Amino acid sequence: MSRVQLALNVADLDASVAFYSKLFGTEPAKRRPGYANFAIAEPPLKLVLIEGQPGQETRLDHLGVEVASTDDVTEATSRLKDAGLATFEENDTSCCYALQDKVWVHGPGREPWEVYVVKADADTRDSSPAAPQACCTPAAQSVEISSGPGEAGAAAGCACGA
Repeated sequence: MSRVQLALNVADLDASVAFYSKLFGTEPAKRRPGYANFAIAEPPLKLVLIEGQPGQETRLDHLGVEVASTDDVTEATSRLKDAGLATFEENDTSCCYALQDKVWVHGPGREPWEVYVVKADADTRDSSPAAPQACCTPAAQSVEISSGPGEAGAAAGCACGA
């Protein structure tokens, strides 16, 4: 099983949950303070809502592909590196109330994409002491990452567990 993830930063989480519940005909699969996610069967979509600032317009937070296993994340990491893309890996990180393994890449417009597996539920939104409010959002800091076999580069990494 794999499905596309769309994570939105929303000003009014309650109103957004109500809207997307009506739009997709389902309630959130997970609801925590400042956070909700929907596991939508049709169309296959993981919709994540992350509470932002009051009055701000909804904006894209990040995109992702949820996969079935850590082996799938490892395969994606190898495929992305072999294609010459800069990657940032995180293993056993607590992000968005879940224990995850993931790899991050950025599209040509700097849009952040993650390929990830949820290994278990977690009680906390973020295990990163550096950015506890910025779970599942690529950090603005520059980190050394692998951009392919034998190469290194710099790109933004995720604040989750970074």
